[in-house]
Amino acid sequence: MTQIHSLQTDKRDLARTRIVTQTQGDLQAGQALLKISRLALTTNNITYAAFGDTPHLRYWDFFPTGDAGWGHMPAWGFAEVVSTTVEGLTIGERFYGYWPIATHLVVEPVRVTERGFYDGSEHRLSLTSAYNQYQRNSSDAAYRPENEDYQMLLRPLFITSFMLADYLEDNRFFDARRIVVSSASSKTAFGTVFCLQGRNDVQLVGLTSASNREYVEGLGCYQQTVTYDQLESLDASVPTLYVDFSGNAGLRQRVHAHFGASLMHDCYAGSAHSQDHISEQNLKLAGPQPQTYFAPNQIRKRNADWGPAEVTRRFNAAQLSFIDRVRDTSSPWIALQNHQGLDAAPALVDTLVNGRIDPSDGHVLILD
Repeated sequence: MTQIHSLQTDKRDLARTRIVTQTQGDLQAGQALLKISRLALTTNNITYAAFGDTPHLRYWDFFPTGDAGWGHMPAWGFAEVVSTTVEGLTIGERFYGYWPIATHLVVEPVRVTERGFYDGSEHRLSLTSAYNQYQRNSSDAAYRPENEDYQMLLRPLFITSFMLADYLEDNRFFDARRIVVSSASSKTAFGTVFCLQGRNDVQLVGLTSASNREYVEGLGCYQQTVTYDQLESLDASVPTLYVDFSGNAGLRQRVHAHFGASLMHDCYAGSAHSQDHISEQNLKLAGPQPQTYFAPNQIRKRNADWGPAEVTRRFNAAQLSFIDRVRDTSSPWIALQNHQGLDAAPALVDTLVNGRIDPSDGHVLILD
């Protein structure tokens, strides 16, 4: 018998959580039990929860609670096999993947290979497969033990960043000569810009709050930093691509009104400032309508163009370079903040939901 403790989130009030304990009996054939070791918690996890019922995302469906009003907020991290009935999995083996905020998870491993496995649990079969894959540390070419916290903090964000930068390049930046990035202090935003550094055909402009301006300027990856109240100071005649990581409806209206015909594309990439999906905002906007960017679509395209092995090779090289820059001791972009035990999770989730975070902090929940 194993006691599984999990953090559940009120779907109507994301800052409201509860810790629930359930008893796990003997495993059935085809199942494995993994003990979750450590998780990264960022505003990305709040986005998963905020969009949990969106039909093509369905983040709440990965780890059902059995209670329609409460859900398991997903997070990325590491876990170890503690019991298994599945051939090809060894007790003590460590995996990186997508977990509930909990002490354990029962999975039904299928497609077990040297690389890892997919959770073939029936309720996950219709969900996005990228979130069902669990990677063995032992066969992950980009895994470094000393980088574990950075990997789980950054990899799920950086895959979005890496593929977004590729998507924009693939579309020739929609003929823009300037890219304006909102929520420029967010890890996904500056990860995208990191991948675009060194180009001389587009100017990279970070849009941020006055309180985060110094941090964004200190990153050094944006060629110009502008606070939200200074948006209209940008030359409206320059063909501009708007990459929105904020999800702020009022800001989007200002962007469209200011740039007018010079706005070449509105790319909706995230929602750091809003828990409303773009489809729920019902804005009447002049110019190009917002287009939602979804990383798995670009991954599928590049898997077809380059082959999965080459996609992985390019991503691994970029990720390691990004982590090296982020943790550079001379001027680190992120400072790790450790939180011990599941009991520390409710306060951390509340802080994230309400935006009371320093952009330079990376929050790690340690469950060992």
